[in-house]
Amino acid sequence: SDKRTNAMDMTQLDENVWVAGQIDPADLPALADRGFRSIIGNRPDGEESGQPSWSVIAAAAQDAGIEARHIPIAGPQDIAARKDDFAQALAEMPGPVLAFCRSGARSGRLYEAAQG
Repeated sequence: SDKRTNAMDMTQLDENVWVAGQIDPADLPALADRGFRSIIGNRPDGEESGQPSWSVIAAAAQDAGIEARHIPIAGPQDIAARKDDFAQALAEMPGPVLAFCRSGARSGRLYEAAQG
């Protein structure tokens, strides 16, 4: 039972940015091995039981040498409100970058909005 299948089901949006569903803290070393240098979490804490908290993911990222930033998106209104934060994160953080939420959909929509 590989808990990591979800995180490794990634979609590439451009040469620098990928999106994925929920990642597990245990995924971070493998993501580092694949060359990822930054992650952006777009999922608010506590959306569902058993979801790893951002603080635990961020600590695992730091241990793996990956930069981490939390830009939680609860609903469509947050995409408009946080798209500039996302664009700034992509500009500041070393790539490649993996953005994630529950399914990857919010991260993808935020990426599209940030291009505007």
